[in-house]
Amino acid sequence: MSRHREILVLAAIFLAGAAIAQTAEPLALGSNRELFVDSYLVGSLDHAELRLHSPETRETVLHFDKPWEGAFCGYTTIIHDGELYLLYYRGLPVAGADGSKTEVTCVALSVDGIHFAKPNLGIHRVWDTLDNNVILADDAPYSHNFAPFLDANPEALPEQRFKAVAGTSSTGLHVFISPDGIHWKHLREEPILTGGAYDSHNIVFWSPVEQCYLCYFRIFADGVRAVSRTTSTDFLNWTEAVPMTFGDTPKEHLYTNQTQPYFRAPHIYVATPARFMPGRKVVPEAMAGRLGAHSGYVGDCSDTVFMSSRGGSVYDRTFMEGFVRPGFGLDNWTSRTNYTTYGLIPTGPATMSLYIQRNYAQPSQYLQRLELRIDGFASVHAGYGGGELITKALTFAGNELEINFATSAAGSLWAELQQPDGTPIPGFTLDDCDELIGDQIDRVVTWKGSGDVSALVGTPIRLRFVMKDADLYALRFRP
Repeated sequence: MSRHREILVLAAIFLAGAAIAQTAEPLALGSNRELFVDSYLVGSLDHAELRLHSPETRETVLHFDKPWEGAFCGYTTIIHDGELYLLYYRGLPVAGADGSKTEVTCVALSVDGIHFAKPNLGIHRVWDTLDNNVILADDAPYSHNFAPFLDANPEALPEQRFKAVAGTSSTGLHVFISPDGIHWKHLREEPILTGGAYDSHNIVFWSPVEQCYLCYFRIFADGVRAVSRTTSTDFLNWTEAVPMTFGDTPKEHLYTNQTQPYFRAPHIYVATPARFMPGRKVVPEAMAGRLGAHSGYVGDCSDTVFMSSRGGSVYDRTFMEGFVRPGFGLDNWTSRTNYTTYGLIPTGPATMSLYIQRNYAQPSQYLQRLELRIDGFASVHAGYGGGELITKALTFAGNELEINFATSAAGSLWAELQQPDGTPIPGFTLDDCDELIGDQIDRVVTWKGSGDVSALVGTPIRLRFVMKDADLYALRFRP
């Protein structure tokens, strides 16, 4: 092929690709808040990147120091119910077989998600006392992985506002119900799911977007611990489980999944699984003894990673690096530590919290709070030299463009609305845009003092962001 003909062929391919891109069905955003946890919105990046943000370490919120708690407490869940936060966890002072009679389910309460107290409930007698915070006992094996959730299904009965699943491979997953999250009972004698291992945290929630209950649980697939998903419209009858896919990424052991709808954008599910590294030993035997670590829990290590999903059987793993590292020292390099709590909650006007177990299998095990900015899992980031993001073609329903962003004192951000072919829309060009400087979760973009974009509702457009030393975390067209 001649050089001239080769150039013509390449030009034709390029133009064909451009035509396809321009005629592709635009994304229908409506008024949804969109986070940059994946490439869903991204059309192109120029000297900019998608960047994962690790949470900040905060205070210890709970010590597992009661006789019925101990070094092997685990599978924690936090639920925000009105003005109350309920924190659930397994109490287990001595390691044993999954589902042993020594396991109990405990609860701690808080009004701010930061300071927790263990109530004396008087429901069960354990360790010869009724003065305890135990909500489930003498009901093996269900305390092993008791996983409650607040049912967001608008048709949920008042006496079943709280639901939970628990069980092992021998029992299948059983259902518990409660009107208040404290007093629980079996829904029925039969399990709702069978045939799985069910030996770790089995996550269930109501999806307002998919209009069904979802259950995510651990499986073995291709030699590694992975995740399957099943759905139900009535919580009792479930579809055949489907293994989740992870795109073209390296296979890794994911011991838990902690998948949940993000509370500000429930069409996006975020997940903070424990990445388990079997046989990757960091703690020397001699040091394990000094830590008080159980001898069977020093041969592996684990950390927390971040994933997302927009429904169906697909996880997005744009970010393979650690979301929460084990950290300095050897305490958190023992096996099965650094597992996050199921549940992500707002704890301030611009912050949210998640929680992580530290020092597992050690007498010093505790629960630590981690903090992120609202929507702040990831961002489009541009450095001091500047960069650009151009979105895919989209339509919206709303009156104003709201962004969650941050810049340095020298940084800035500008926005432009374009036609799908890249032509700037008059009145919404970069030259018209008022410079954005600062750190806000709900800043309205304006052009010559006006933020009104309602004239473009339903019209396919693209967004162009020009950024310098700035991060763009989320956007939406608000009503």
